[in-house]
Amino acid sequence: MTLVDTPADDAKGATAPAKPELISVEQAKTLDAATVADLFTRHLNPGQLHFMKLLGFDKVIIDRAEGMHYIDRDGRRILDFFGGFGSLAPGHNHPRILAVRKKFANERRHEIAMAFLSQYAAALASNLAAVSPGDLDMVFLGSSGSEAMEAAIKVAEQAQGPKRSKIVYAENSFHGKTKGALSITDGPLYRSDFALLDNIVRVPFGDIDAIRCAIEADPEIGIVVLETIQGGGGIVEAPAGYWRALRALCDEHEVLWIADEVQCGLGRTGKFYAFEHEGVVPDVTALAKSLGGGKCAMGAMIARRDVYMKAYGQPKTALIHGPATFGGIGEACCTAIEMLNILYDERLIENAARQGDYLIKRLNALKQKYPKIIKDVRGRGLMVGLEFQDFSSTMPFGVKQLVSVLDDKLKGSLCGFVGSLLLADYNVLVAFTEYNRNVIRLEPPLIVRKTDIDTFVDALDALLARGILRIVRDFIKRHAKG
Repeated sequence: MTLVDTPADDAKGATAPAKPELISVEQAKTLDAATVADLFTRHLNPGQLHFMKLLGFDKVIIDRAEGMHYIDRDGRRILDFFGGFGSLAPGHNHPRILAVRKKFANERRHEIAMAFLSQYAAALASNLAAVSPGDLDMVFLGSSGSEAMEAAIKVAEQAQGPKRSKIVYAENSFHGKTKGALSITDGPLYRSDFALLDNIVRVPFGDIDAIRCAIEADPEIGIVVLETIQGGGGIVEAPAGYWRALRALCDEHEVLWIADEVQCGLGRTGKFYAFEHEGVVPDVTALAKSLGGGKCAMGAMIARRDVYMKAYGQPKTALIHGPATFGGIGEACCTAIEMLNILYDERLIENAARQGDYLIKRLNALKQKYPKIIKDVRGRGLMVGLEFQDFSSTMPFGVKQLVSVLDDKLKGSLCGFVGSLLLADYNVLVAFTEYNRNVIRLEPPLIVRKTDIDTFVDALDALLARGILRIVRDFIKRHAKG
């Protein structure tokens, strides 16, 4: 059906532009791995493809996904313990989410509602307030974790005013790659040579005395921004009592606390928010990833009403930050509404706590079995870090001293070998952390069952039983085959 008039020439004799050679949706579906890799190199990110090739991930083309599994073109089922860095709480293509999105499309409901009130954005905001503790009840809707964190930083700075605009952030933090969020994201991996915000103060993560000293030394500090559990830092938690002490410190000095829950929120740790484990409430928080139910991009900032109203409560300030063009888009809001309902209806938060305890228990048993390979198991719920020893520690005594000088350069190599072979030989997918490259990050969907955990841990056990030298040899052989 043609929806517009399409004359070959308009009244002035202009010729319609020729259509370029474009790939159709159906053609895209059938592209082979070599063609995809070529297009990726030419038009997306050749550097990223380099790492995918090292791991052998570039040879896999996924046809579909369901529940706990990816399914490739050959019908191979790949158990997903990566979970899109925590983006797949309900699993792949949850039937209730598919049904909501199909109904939305079939009824041709509206997406962009900037000129009108959106019933879907209003309902989602109400639901987010309902699941959030304390007086966290004012919501900004966006499309990503970075966007949610930008909103969080801005609402806090606007509420505090220019004289209290300095921000405390932590070592090994990750808050996003947009300019503001990047300024409080630690390390050269992402910061590069960008000109970033200068109203920032860096402290060690989990060190309450460092934050106290910073605040007491600088009256311009008005904001503290921290991940409740550091993801990119290697799945790192603060010491017990830290968040209660931080809440008291911020109250004493009238500092606003922003809790970044983009990765650890939405039930992943066995509570809706990870900060709830200590019974405290921040002034502002941020969610994303699984809020989109694994089917759309959705992020949200949730702030205390008094903070939000101080920042944006007047007509003259209402549009300083919002609404975003695609923030609160109709189908995404419906998806997030259904996601929140699924989380409670299917008791996924309780499942995360129960299965997380079992996963950590089984991994600790492997740590005892392979102490020269596994250094640490840590995490909460289904946000778990498995840290390997430095490469030299896995070597026989006579070789250890020789290899130790290369430990820094070899960081991450054992994770890469294990991750690559888990996929190639056992059909299991895992992820890695950015700053501590010796850590495998495990964030499976919250629908994970005990049998899935057994499948993963048994595969890891069988792989580690080969010994380091054979693991290295097997990796090299597979990589050499191309």
